[in-house]
Amino acid sequence: MSVNTGAASQVAPSADHFGARLARAVAERGPLCVGIDPHPGLLDAWGLTRDVVGVERFARTVVEALADRVAVLKPQSAFFERYGSRGISVLERVILDARAAGALVLNDVKRGDIGSTVEAYAAAYLDPASPLCGDAMTASPYLGFGSLAPLIDTAIANGNGVFVLGLTSNPEGPQVQHAVAADGRTVAQTVLDSVAGANVGYTPYGPVGVVVGATVGETGHDLSRVGGPFLAPGLGAQGAGADDLRKVFGEARRAVLPSVSREVLRAGPGESELRSAASRAADDFRAVLA
Repeated sequence: MSVNTGAASQVAPSADHFGARLARAVAERGPLCVGIDPHPGLLDAWGLTRDVVGVERFARTVVEALADRVAVLKPQSAFFERYGSRGISVLERVILDARAAGALVLNDVKRGDIGSTVEAYAAAYLDPASPLCGDAMTASPYLGFGSLAPLIDTAIANGNGVFVLGLTSNPEGPQVQHAVAADGRTVAQTVLDSVAGANVGYTPYGPVGVVVGATVGETGHDLSRVGGPFLAPGLGAQGAGADDLRKVFGEARRAVLPSVSREVLRAGPGESELRSAASRAADDFRAVLA
């Protein structure tokens, strides 16, 4: 299936497409995505060494504590990649164990390229033949949304998903995302509209989601027609709270997957403390997103 720009696909989506699987996970486990981000500060706070041994202990503790109860776990690939092949081996185990326990795995890799290179990224993160395959990945559309076609096609073929960067909360983002294209839309709105086209024909959500920071405020962008899930980082340690989801997403908030990392991870290293922190966060978000 090629990237759809507006017309419904001629092929009926599988009942197990990514959007449907995500909706079931959220209904069963609550609206929460927890990052697995073993950055040096958290390793220190947990009393772990700043090496692959510490990273493995950190990541496996998070998986053991949360993979059987949260909807989505989101390992940040960079914190594993920095340790080379041994770090990647840990990431492979994290993906395998988290999925075996029932969590969906969103690989936070933010890849974006063209041609055979993006096809290779698709094979690495979205094809079950790869040990790095999760349930979805993050991607950058700023080489042109059409450049992501191999990612989206591979995701759909395997019942997986892609979350593309839309309105990010970093201060440098608006310089590109709010720039106005020739047709009068902002660059971010062209991304949102392209995502909407790729999601035509899917219920309750399509396989292509958008990353929209919970800290961006009211940007004037139309989020109502995207047809896919929103990943909302920036909550907790980055300053946004549950109430900001109403302001940013409005009526589209029912499609939001709130993403937290330090807000939950700093409760460790005890597994019971991690579970309690995740449960509190899910309850807070559930009340706002209903």
